Amino acid sequence: MGLILVLVFIVGCKDHSAKGKTVVETSTSADKRDLGEILKSNKLTVIAENSALSYFIYKGQKMGLEYEILNAFAKEIGVKLEVKIIDNLDNIVGQLNQLEGDIIACNYTVTKKRRKKVDFTIPYLSSSQVLIQRKPENWQTLKAAELEKELIRSPEQLSRKSVHVWKESSYYDRLVNLQGELGDTIVILPLGGNVIPEKAIEMVSKGFIDYTILDENAAKINKRFYPNIDAELAISIKQKIAFAVRKKSPLLRKKLDEWLEEYMESRAYKYIIHKYLNLTDYAAKSKSEFSSIKGKSISPFDNTIKTIANKHNWDWRLIAAVIYQESKFIDNLESWAGAYGLMQFMPSVGPVYGVYPDSPIDVQIDGGVRKINRNFNDWKKVKDSVQRLKFTLATYNAGLGHIYDAQRLAEKYGKDPLIWDDNVEIYIRKLSDPEYYRSPEARNGFMHGEQTYNYVRETMARFNEYKSAFPK
Repeated sequence: MGLILVLVFIVGCKDHSAKGKTVVETSTSADKRDLGEILKSNKLTVIAENSALSYFIYKGQKMGLEYEILNAFAKEIGVKLEVKIIDNLDNIVGQLNQLEGDIIACNYTVTKKRRKKVDFTIPYLSSSQVLIQRKPENWQTLKAAELEKELIRSPEQLSRKSVHVWKESSYYDRLVNLQGELGDTIVILPLGGNVIPEKAIEMVSKGFIDYTILDENAAKINKRFYPNIDAELAISIKQKIAFAVRKKSPLLRKKLDEWLEEYMESRAYKYIIHKYLNLTDYAAKSKSEFSSIKGKSISPFDNTIKTIANKHNWDWRLIAAVIYQESKFIDNLESWAGAYGLMQFMPSVGPVYGVYPDSPIDVQIDGGVRKINRNFNDWKKVKDSVQRLKFTLATYNAGLGHIYDAQRLAEKYGKDPLIWDDNVEIYIRKLSDPEYYRSPEARNGFMHGEQTYNYVRETMARFNEYKSAFPK
């Protein structure tokens, strides 16, 4: 095929590029994106950090306290939630205001300084700031009273100590104020925005730095994995944590506020808070080798996926996204319709690619990628490589005949048959409506078009999220 697909999806927009070149979708030129535009695009984009409190991927599954709350909100307003993982927190407000996302979700403390640049929703959590310090080497042999003497137990003891925190954080601001309260110097050493707080606690544990500051909620999750860490000293009152939105998105903020006010009284909300802050199993998933936070693997099959994807010139994260969409990495899965394996081949199709229910993993994946190749080659007339990939995924899911039907219907009703977004995808959905599937253009009859519509959108969104969580 000779095409390495490297796709970067950012909210809004498109760029038609020649075959074989990197395809980049950039943000729209419009300076407004509020609730109406979000509903029209059927997509709510969240800018999040890679953390247990914000968002992470575990064995291909999306997780995180803030992710689960906002996913419930997205379902409430009837749109899909997409996540853009931020790799440098210094850029987070700029990316929000440049329309690269609609909401900031990164355990974001409400401060007067931040209010000048963004609007905040009503708070959904509150948390004190606590000092993260390392216990002495022999802490396990010390009596409780002896250990207490070795640790900082009052803010005054921070005088002349070196504390590492993110320069743009509320932690930094609190330490500056604390210096004034103490009338003495705290050596505040700035960390870059690429060092998330959960990484800073690990740096203290391993002895790279001596002290840092963290919200108590995040410390509560992370200190389970670092037994030599102490996080008992609070250095602030409880502070509000909320989602941030653009100042030019007042309707989104109003809708989210109204929903949060009711949702925070629900059992669903209380359980989300409980499972991330109190249940060890969920915290452990964030530290798994198959977590986007701790590990570098999406699935147990990553090495095989990478080898086969490279052989066929595909981005391995796209293939992983397809496999998750098909089988959630369950290799012996069989659907109600008889589809089998990681790539969910139908019994009439699998043998064409040498794939059977008992085929080894590498054979299943190789057969699936060869089918993707074939489907991609079916759409040579589609010159935009992003659109061509969407036609490919639709074909993998529904078969070529139904996509041709949707194309003919799109052309009949004045839409572009070579553009998937807001054109052919509209008529895929209509192929479950007798008015459309009984028309002469629909030669293959009825199909569950909503399923294929969602399949393309969800797979593309997951591919985008895998790229930001698992960079090459």
